[in-house]
Amino acid sequence: MKKRLYVLTTVLAAATVLSLSSCLKDSRYVNFAQSKPIANFPLGGQANFGADAILDQTDTITKQFAVDIASATVPTTATTVTLAIDNSIITTVNNSGGTVTYNAMPTGSFVFNTTSVTIPAGKRTAVVSVTFYKNQLDPSQSYMLPIKIVSASGGAIVSGNFGIHYFHFIGNDFAGSYELIWTRWNAPDTSGTPAYDHLDLGPYTMSPVDPTTAKVASGYYTGIPYTLTFTKTGTGSSATYSNFAVTFTADDIANYWTGGGVTLGSGPFVDPLTGYNPNTQYTYAQALKLFRFYYTTASRAIIDQYIKN
Repeated sequence: MKKRLYVLTTVLAAATVLSLSSCLKDSRYVNFAQSKPIANFPLGGQANFGADAILDQTDTITKQFAVDIASATVPTTATTVTLAIDNSIITTVNNSGGTVTYNAMPTGSFVFNTTSVTIPAGKRTAVVSVTFYKNQLDPSQSYMLPIKIVSASGGAIVSGNFGIHYFHFIGNDFAGSYELIWTRWNAPDTSGTPAYDHLDLGPYTMSPVDPTTAKVASGYYTGIPYTLTFTKTGTGSSATYSNFAVTFTADDIANYWTGGGVTLGSGPFVDPLTGYNPNTQYTYAQALKLFRFYYTTASRAIIDQYIKN
């Protein structure tokens, strides 16, 4: 019985191979071995739009990205791929129904001089780079630098899904420079005289994470950053803001306080002395008056007040 089953299995397998072989020869099926090579960005396209968001906190940011030739076999001749910045793509993105409106990157805020890249024979991939200067951007605005593949030599076609890198910065209405006025008590309450009373610590930058999230450093100890979130209703000058909340993330507590003997007592939260009501819709000017944040540690009480420069 086992021998008969083996023979039957072998026959079926052979029939399957013959069937597949005739399918490949059938004009109704695609023969990938005869397909044209495709020039693409392996980590580009709309599928990787989120990964093209630039969230680095340094002023000078260099991003490397690969240009690839996808083909059935490794190319035996060099392939030249032409690249370009195409700001018309920004209009398409802005008209796609998203919540963020992007501006073109201004002159001086980036360097990208690679108009073509040559992938050597026997290779599929080359790496190029673009450098951004974040201090040349208005952090309250969103920007995009679309880099696309224009063409490729050797009969290669440009990928329709992975032919664009959407490098972008996300702005936030409250991002920008603030004067930090700092008060500290050497006790976990505010009942006594502050040890440091309304010290002007100079300009601090509130950096955007996304359109309704920003981060700004506290003036105490290692400068653990507050994560500020809010709800925005409407657009433009008529927009209003509500549901403000400030937190220290678990990762930031671990990164800034672990090993320093500092433990969080309460907060952080918007100081009640501001009269804050989470259900109130605030104008932009009214919202700026809420940026007075309070928290305690096991031995300190801190108030950080941020005044827009």
